Amino acid sequence: MTTFISVLHVLICLFIIGVVLLQSGKGAEMGASFGGGGSQSVFGASGGGNFLTRLTTAAAIIFMLTSLTLAYTSGHNQGSSIMSGKSAPKATAPAQPSQPAMPTAPAVPAPQPAK
Repeated sequence: MTTFISVLHVLICLFIIGVVLLQSGKGAEMGASFGGGGSQSVFGASGGGNFLTRLTTAAAIIFMLTSLTLAYTSGHNQGSSIMSGKSAPKATAPAQPSQPAMPTAPAVPAPQPAK
C-alpha cells in the first residue's frame, strides 16, 4: 500500500510541475505562449486560466493528502521486521576466566634442623 501511495505521490508531483509550467504569467494570454491570437488559444477564447487553476488546485489537494498519508504510515511500526518472531537473548553472567595451569614442582622435603 505504501508503494502505491509513493508512486501516486511522485506522479502527482510531476503532474503539478507540468500544469504550473503550462500556465502563463500574469497579464499574458494563453495563446501568446503558443504564438496564436486570443481567439486561437488552446483552451478557447475564454482562455485556460480557470481550467488550469482548478486542475492545479485538485492536484495540490491530492498531493497534500498523499503527503499526509505517507507521513502517517512512516511514523507507525508496520511490524514487518525480519526479527519480529525472535526473542531477545537471555542475559547471562560473564564467564569466569580459567586459571592458568601452574606447573607442579616435585615435592621437596623440608630441611630438617641440624642436630
